[in-house]
Amino acid sequence: MTKPSPDAGTLHPAVTLFAQECRAGLLDRREFLTRASALGASAAAAYGLLGLAAPAARAQTPVQGGTLRIQMELKALKDPRLADWSQISNFYRGWLEYLVEYNIDGTFAPVLLERWEVNEDATEYLMYIRQGVSWNNGDPFTAHDVAHNFERWCDGTLEGNSMAGRMAPLMDTETNRLRADAIEILDDHSLRLALSEPDITLIANLADYPAAVVHPSYDGGDLLAAPIGTGPFLPENFEPGLRATLVRNTDHAWWGEGAWLDRIEFTDYGTDGAAWVAAAEADEIDMTYQTTGDFIDIMDALGWTRTEAITAATLAVRFNQEAPEYRDVRVRRALQMAVDNAVVLELGYNDLGEVAENHHVCPIHPEYAELPPPVHDPAAALALLEEAGHAETEFELISLDDDWQAATCDAVAAQLRDAGINVRRTILPGATFWNDWTKYPFSATEWNMRPLGVQTLAIAYRSGVAWNETAFSNAEFDSLLTEAMSIADADQRREVMARIQQILQEEGVLIQPYWRSIYRHSRPNVRGAEMHPTFELHLYKYWLED
Repeated sequence: MTKPSPDAGTLHPAVTLFAQECRAGLLDRREFLTRASALGASAAAAYGLLGLAAPAARAQTPVQGGTLRIQMELKALKDPRLADWSQISNFYRGWLEYLVEYNIDGTFAPVLLERWEVNEDATEYLMYIRQGVSWNNGDPFTAHDVAHNFERWCDGTLEGNSMAGRMAPLMDTETNRLRADAIEILDDHSLRLALSEPDITLIANLADYPAAVVHPSYDGGDLLAAPIGTGPFLPENFEPGLRATLVRNTDHAWWGEGAWLDRIEFTDYGTDGAAWVAAAEADEIDMTYQTTGDFIDIMDALGWTRTEAITAATLAVRFNQEAPEYRDVRVRRALQMAVDNAVVLELGYNDLGEVAENHHVCPIHPEYAELPPPVHDPAAALALLEEAGHAETEFELISLDDDWQAATCDAVAAQLRDAGINVRRTILPGATFWNDWTKYPFSATEWNMRPLGVQTLAIAYRSGVAWNETAFSNAEFDSLLTEAMSIADADQRREVMARIQQILQEEGVLIQPYWRSIYRHSRPNVRGAEMHPTFELHLYKYWLED
């Protein structure tokens, strides 16, 4: 096999087409940047195709030193490939890095990769490993380490490993592990991935929070026992539900630029936004992980800086189809029809977002297909329940005690009751809710944005994947999703997506009321910490102005 030259980068043929569409006004800039960078175009090349210069990283010279104090829920750490909440990853991002990073402008940027190339049908990826990187124990970072992580990600025998569902084209369907011929190491700094079927979501999935890159010595146990990573910080302490600290690793020559802070202190104040405001007023924190509901205006009034991200983040009020009462599609459709999503957005989330359509694909996703809005018909909903023999059934709707999630589910329950449907509300504290979040019969789960619609559907609704909390399994859906994930051109992908979205609506998989705008507040001297659309904390970018 001939080793490719590291200087032989070429643009994927679709990138030029995307640029033409963007210049013609048929594609917005963010969508173009996401499409182009996922297919290997650098940010500089992508902006250049539009006749623009890539934005400067910052307008001011960062100041070295200082302690940044962040409010954030501190959930127990776990093997990164098993991480199921972004808060978990935001702590281990201090010393664990990613092959790829998703940026606020919509681009995918190389981190531990220098660049990548994708062939025309997205069945082959050439990956060039960043040179000059070492683990904080002194070991050089090589293509062998990357191959090791792909092997870990492709272990479908490990319960809860959501990465396996994202890596299906690299896996052996019989062993449920990495295919023997899936990876070819070309030299210490390059490797080739051979996919069994096209997949345009691979790069996006490598930027998602369970894809942190671990040292070969890590055995899946306690991350803090030997925190070996390539990143600039080290954990000093971690107490779930209480506090945690990262400190700059002065003994490790980090390869990157940044990591100006000396310390980053996290404190868990629970899910009540009033406690976050009180911490801000008492000068206990410098930044919120996120700010929600009425507390947005209150934090504004304190003089803190607000940043906002328009996202495909949402709350999925879903039915678990393994529960007896939700196996009947008539029951699921009836509960959907009884709810007006616009009312839920207003009452549950202060109208800070856009109405959604019960199929978990957002208008900001490149492949979103516009469909008629869901039907709101309470009378027909009750009639359908009667037909299904569940007119007298009491349905229990479970939510976390977080203010906006509880308010959203209260609004759903109120409309169900208005339709004559019996509903009981149960609100659980986080320590209880997180233990069984995939198992509740009828509950609400916060879902972060993913850059691609097909990416979200593949990790949430494909048959048998780790995060399929609805237990939805539909052969037509799975087949069409595989087809959609093979189409690089989002306009062509949209034609398949229309039917995929219809299936989710017709099968009554979930009540998905809105797309969230998300907010963060920080003291005016905090720099580089704007709200990220997927809640990521890029800690190496943060600094404090004198």
